[in-house]
Amino acid sequence: MSLIASSAQKVIPPGRIDLAIGQPSPRLLPFAAMAQAAAHAGADPERLLLSYGTEQGDGRFREALAHLLGPLYGRAVDPAELLVTNGASQALDLVCTLFSRTGDRILVEEPTYFLARKIFADHGLTPVALPMDEEGLVVEAVAEALRGAKPAFLYTIPTYHNPTSRCLSTERRRRLAELSRDRGLLVVADEVYHPLAYETPPPPPLASFCREAEILSLGSFSKILAPGLRLGWLQADPRRIRRFTACGLLDSGGGLNPYTSGIVRGALELGLVETHLALLKATYRPRLLALCTALRKALPPEVRFLQPEGGFFVWLEFPDGVDTEALLDPALERGLEFMPGPRFSNRNALRNCMRLSFAYFEIPDLEEGAARLGRLVRETPAGVAFGDRR
Repeated sequence: MSLIASSAQKVIPPGRIDLAIGQPSPRLLPFAAMAQAAAHAGADPERLLLSYGTEQGDGRFREALAHLLGPLYGRAVDPAELLVTNGASQALDLVCTLFSRTGDRILVEEPTYFLARKIFADHGLTPVALPMDEEGLVVEAVAEALRGAKPAFLYTIPTYHNPTSRCLSTERRRRLAELSRDRGLLVVADEVYHPLAYETPPPPPLASFCREAEILSLGSFSKILAPGLRLGWLQADPRRIRRFTACGLLDSGGGLNPYTSGIVRGALELGLVETHLALLKATYRPRLLALCTALRKALPPEVRFLQPEGGFFVWLEFPDGVDTEALLDPALERGLEFMPGPRFSNRNALRNCMRLSFAYFEIPDLEEGAARLGRLVRETPAGVAFGDRR
């Protein structure tokens, strides 16, 4: 293995179609644009790029970020609402540090993002799983859960949910914001996929309610520019932002990621982020359509899925009796990988579900991946769930 290959978080063996990987391929990473942005940032006569930053993050960067987010969110964004982070994962870890203690209950969706589950486990938190349907999180279940001991917070992915790609309806967003305001419920909204709309725009983000409710919204350049930047933001009422800027981590470190945010500020000021985001949308939409078409052709009709309107993922629900974890080893033998449903479950459930991503591979590989999956379910013992269609 070369040093270049081994430097990646995950290396895909030759011939394998890894539909578990939820990230862009190297071909979609904007190397030329980032070099241009770095040169622009490095030419700043104040020469502050390599200095400690401010606790909240560079003001010029936050102004440029607010200018980007306004059209995407359908409302003006105040730079005072924004805090620079080392990506959404670090922001979530910091939220856990500042707003919870070991043993606390938190509310989460079922299913939920599998790596968020690991962060919660690191902090010794106890997730309470709440149901979802086609409109996203069932907000009535949140209200019911609040009748008991108050949780430390609710973690939700309202737009193009990971793994289901469902989108919380406008009415439910409003109701959730009301619950947050009226019951003092801290809502941590993971909104990293919100900019990746391929059909009609989604409802306004929960960040839109951050001035009137207890909402912390997480965003990231990992999905709209490049994951290796490890750059994101947290949006909240400025009064809540001060809870973060006063913490020891930001005080000692001089803010988070000042060098990278300076370079990305250059990309924002030059219009390179909007250009790259348009490229991603133009690339991902045909991939999504191709994968869904291929899945309909390859899989028995008993396999259910909704064609998403944005994000990275397609969530498959097989008939009861299919165990997607048991399918994984024979899938790997056939050069196919996916993410089994139980990894997203807080109850060790969802055994008949799997998540596929269309972000990494090009259309021919996505079509071949769907074909391999179709052969897999027909040629392995799990195929008994499909009766005569084996």
